[in-house]
Amino acid sequence: MPSSQCLLTSTPASFLTADSKLRPSNVLPLRTLDSWARRSPTVATVPRRLFLVSAYAIWDALTGGAGGPARAASTAVRRGMLLFRQGNVSESLAEFDRAIVLDPRQKAYLWQRGLSLYYLNRFAEGADQFRLDVAENPNDTEESIWCFLCEAQIYGVDEARKRFLEVGPDSRLVMREVYNMFKDGGDPQKLVSRFSNARKIECFYASLYAGLYYESQASNYLC
Repeated sequence: MPSSQCLLTSTPASFLTADSKLRPSNVLPLRTLDSWARRSPTVATVPRRLFLVSAYAIWDALTGGAGGPARAASTAVRRGMLLFRQGNVSESLAEFDRAIVLDPRQKAYLWQRGLSLYYLNRFAEGADQFRLDVAENPNDTEESIWCFLCEAQIYGVDEARKRFLEVGPDSRLVMREVYNMFKDGGDPQKLVSRFSNARKIECFYASLYAGLYYESQASNYLC
């Protein structure tokens, strides 16, 4: 049996604040700033460890945005991420859209915006956002999966699987397994069980995406 940490309804503190206003079932993946920065234009070659200190400050410096629109856009993204954590999804989307107005370069990398669109049931726009992100970085495993999640709500699972965005192999074993499950079909409970005694982050990803897999196929489980 999976450990209690692997329950599909878990909300790890590292991804959601303790006072989150989101419903317990809405487990929302919020990756760290360095993950975002590594995929952003012009900063991909900067050593990753630098982003642990100040990802957005580096972005501003490299884009010449200190005090200008680029910096304001980065601030809007940070604000949007905070609002998302707090459960203010509509407001988070407004901030992400504002960031794009301030600095259009941001749009191709705003996976955060795609999450907001998904949870606002704006699935077509969410799919477009994730497809744009994958077009810029063909190794974005999670964005590929989130595109599928959006399109499964529009077209159904079978058609969404035909449209599945193939990406390069992920260095994380758990995400390779998750990717294959969404792409080819699989058993989410087996996925959770396999990583139940793994590192907490792997257990989290397995549990999160198992829950999302069930969500994508909800019609198959309705009585």
